[in-house]
Formats: sequence, structure tokens, C-alpha cells
Amino acid sequence: MTDMLAPKTILVAGAGPAGLIASLAMAKAGFDVSLIGPEAGASDARTTAVMVPALDYLAELGIDTSFEGKSAPLRTMRIIDATKRLLRSPTVTFHASEIDRNTFGANIPNAVLARTLSEVVANQPRITRHLTTVQNWVPSSDRITAVLDDGMRLEGALAIAADGRGSPARDAAGIRTIGHPYPQSALVLSFSHTRPHNDTSNEFHTETGPFTQVPLPGDKSSLVWVVSPAEAEMLTALDDAELSRRIEVRMQSMLGSVTVLPGRQIYPLSARMPLSFAQSRIALVGEAAHVFPPIGAQGLNLGIRDVQTIAGLVEENLSDAGADSVLRSYSRRRTPDIFARNSAVNLLNRSLLSGLLPAQMARSAGLSLMEKLPPVRSFFMREGMSPGSGFRGLWEKVGRQDA
Repeated sequence: MTDMLAPKTILVAGAGPAGLIASLAMAKAGFDVSLIGPEAGASDARTTAVMVPALDYLAELGIDTSFEGKSAPLRTMRIIDATKRLLRSPTVTFHASEIDRNTFGANIPNAVLARTLSEVVANQPRITRHLTTVQNWVPSSDRITAVLDDGMRLEGALAIAADGRGSPARDAAGIRTIGHPYPQSALVLSFSHTRPHNDTSNEFHTETGPFTQVPLPGDKSSLVWVVSPAEAEMLTALDDAELSRRIEVRMQSMLGSVTVLPGRQIYPLSARMPLSFAQSRIALVGEAAHVFPPIGAQGLNLGIRDVQTIAGLVEENLSDAGADSVLRSYSRRRTPDIFARNSAVNLLNRSLLSGLLPAQMARSAGLSLMEKLPPVRSFFMREGMSPGSGFRGLWEKVGRQDA
């Protein structure tokens, strides 16, 4: 069976958060959208920290960013050196109020995020869902064709690949990647605690990677604990009481007594980046465009900026959304942001794993500067939320001082 679609059709592969957001953005830009991919599973125990600029964009797309009252605000973020090395870094605390914001963003359970996005997609008449996968991609000079597993053929001017780190669409476009696995896995779970978290996230830096607590509503938090694959398996096999005890010890009893909640999951860590972000009428977003360890709440926020960029470009090129000029502009615009975030996260992760003194000195020096110098701290807070905003914040401050 064949569906011959008009040039104003865009195909989106992948129905995770990045794909759902991309579909809504393309529909808002005036395109008919074929969203291809099965519903996201409800068993994902992870949460996602979404920063204010990304939340604002989601609101523009018609998404209720209260997320059923199941998200928690992030007002304070703290980095704590919990290594046992000779050279240790000072604790650095970031307050949203320092950059004139009420919050940095919100921590949202992935299952809630996916459900909320899916409901908005279901009510968008321009979006047609296909709950299957793409068997084969056929790029050509004037269109991109997706052959689905059920035999249907869909055609569009552009395909947005939100189909994950192993992206078949990326392979079909002939885009090569560079990357490597890390000798680390992330144990993900949630837990309750007897002391309030005060909307504060604590990222403990350890020799095996970050141990990151992020607030949830009430006296609950989510946890991403990065360790070796063997230790992750050992930890997840512990009974609730022993695992709770170990988390409390690692948290230095900051949140009082800890009780782990049902649902433990392990995710292997890796880093991967393509050599181009668009080619052959296929544009990469989300994990198809960047994979790195869970440090600094960058993943989905970076993916949302991918979507914003391609959405802006196709709005300016309604006659041919997948033209070479559009793809070249997209790849050029996304390269600095993705490369900078990917490099920073991977360097920080490598510095935690490295026993070399120069690596430890560099990490300690950077954190010491942020702890001692408020302008440096403010710069990194702004830049962490939105690329370029750190520099704008500095110029605004200089302007106020000169006035």
C-alpha cells in the first residue's frame, strides 16, 4: 500500500519525548506530520530535568508544563566532591535566584512526560500516528520515503530522525559517527526520605562517576548512580533495606533516612556524536544527534534545542523543508552547541575516572573558580540553561554598572 504525500509533509521517526516534541513543532510550523514509532513504555523509571527555556518552548507548543502536578521545581543545584583523592574540589552551590530566576527548571518523571506529550499529539489534527517502525528509508533528490514494517510507504519533504542512539535513519542518510562505550552503568531509581529536599539537587562526584539526587514532589527524589557495570548489577540485587542504607551513606545523611521505591533500572553509558547532523533529507535530533553521560541535565534540553532549530528553518523554507540549504544550515547551527556540551560532559566524566593528577587539578581549579567568583558561577548557570545566555548576562551586568 502506498501513501503519496504532499511536499508539506514531514516524517518523524521515533515516538519518545524528542520525536513527540518534533512532531508538535512541525505541525505548529504548518506541516502535516507522519509520526512513526510505537508508544513509549510506561515502565521507564528515569526522570528528566527540563530547564526553563525548554519548558517555555514546550508551553508554546501547547503543552501543560505543570505535568499533572508530578514534577518538582529545581531551585538549587549543588556539586559535591565525594572522591577520596588527595586533591579535592570545594562544594559549589548554584541558586536560581543568583541569575534572577525563580527556578532552573523542573524534574519530570519520564512516564509522565511521555504521557503528557502523547495526549497533546493525539489532539493535533495535523499529526497522524503510525504505531510501527521503519523497515527501510529511501532518500532521493526531491523526497524521502519510509517503508514501514506493515508495508505502507510514506513520503515527505523531510524526515526528522528521533529514533535513538542506534538511529536507522541516520544510517540510511550515510552519516558516520564517532564514539565509544564507557566502563560505567547508571543505576536509576527513586527513593523517599525523612528530611525535605528543599527543591535542591545534589550531584556527588565520585571515582566511578556522578551520584545525582534530583527532587520529586513531596519528600521523594530520583537518583542516577553511575558505577561500574558489575557494581550496578550488585547494587540492584541488594534488598531494599541494604540499598537504602548505602544510598543514605552516599548522601551523607543529607536527606535523613532513605527508603528505596519499587523500580530499579540499569543503563550502560556511552558517548557518540555524528560527523554531520543532517544529510539526504534526514535531520537528526535527540539521541540520534548526541549521546553522552548523564551529567549536568543536558540530554533532552539539547534535543529540544535541536527541534527549535530545525523548526525555525523549515518555517523559512515551506516550499521544500528538506532542501540541501536547509540541511546545511541546520548542521552548521547545531554543531557548536552540541560539540561544546558533548565535550564538556565527556571531559568532566573522564576527569572523575582518571587517577592522573593533572586531570584532578583541572577539575578542582574549575570548580574552585565557580565557588569563589559569583560572576563565573552566574556565567555557567546561564550558559547551562541556554547557549549564549552566559555572555548576554555578563554584558547586561556591565551595562547596569555603566548606567
